[in-house]
Amino acid sequence: MVMSEGSSHRMFGKFSVKGRTFVGEVRRDEVREVKASSMLEFMEKRPGTTDKVYVLSELKVLAPVERPSKIICIGLNYKGHIREMGSQPPQTPIIFSKPSSAMIGPGDSIVLPPVSQRVDFEGESAIVIGKRASHVRDGNGYIFGYTCFNDVTARDLQKTDVDWTRAKGFDTFAPTGPFISTTAPSTVTTKLNGKVVQHSPLSDRVFDDASLVEYISTVMTLEPGDLIPTGTPSGISPMSAGDVVEVELDTVGTLRNKVIKSV
Repeated sequence: MVMSEGSSHRMFGKFSVKGRTFVGEVRRDEVREVKASSMLEFMEKRPGTTDKVYVLSELKVLAPVERPSKIICIGLNYKGHIREMGSQPPQTPIIFSKPSSAMIGPGDSIVLPPVSQRVDFEGESAIVIGKRASHVRDGNGYIFGYTCFNDVTARDLQKTDVDWTRAKGFDTFAPTGPFISTTAPSTVTTKLNGKVVQHSPLSDRVFDDASLVEYISTVMTLEPGDLIPTGTPSGISPMSAGDVVEVELDTVGTLRNKVIKSV
């Protein structure tokens, strides 16, 4: 799914063609290369485009940001998911981290670790930080854009471990992409083998994008390229080898990954 081009709506991503990677702006079914060697450089300098134009379908789409300095996730942020888990709405955001080594891009495989008997999908909208943020009061002013994220979780390990790091941190447990949209999404949808399993407006969240940036920036300095997945709605369930999971944001497109067993 590629969003139509609007007057203020812009989408950017990272791509590979013939062994070369580049940053580009997505315009319907085409990608125009920009004058930056990385997404971080593009965020900092905001250069223009070049005269190189590619057909999107002929490119490999990569995770849109280089490995960020941190991925700070939000727990229990959708009212529907809070009811599903039998919990109470938190008074302040519940934050935890995933390692950037868990990141994969569109089309890459989610690998089921043999140590876990239940691995769940969690479709989410993720904030992409555009500039350094520390103790900020205007969270929206530090957001570069938004992308799809799957907070893959070994649910059985999450229930037995004191800390969530292992359950959330396996390699391939942070699918991200396909693009970064400058327009905030309004709905998140997850499909498992083509069937809708999660669908919610982002308005169901307890804490919105701006307040999350403001809160987290009082704890740690956020750097350009950092990701803040903002929580998952109700409907979480396990995945099996051979499944295809898709996370869709209405302003971004669809992040699609296949699930495989560990080799």
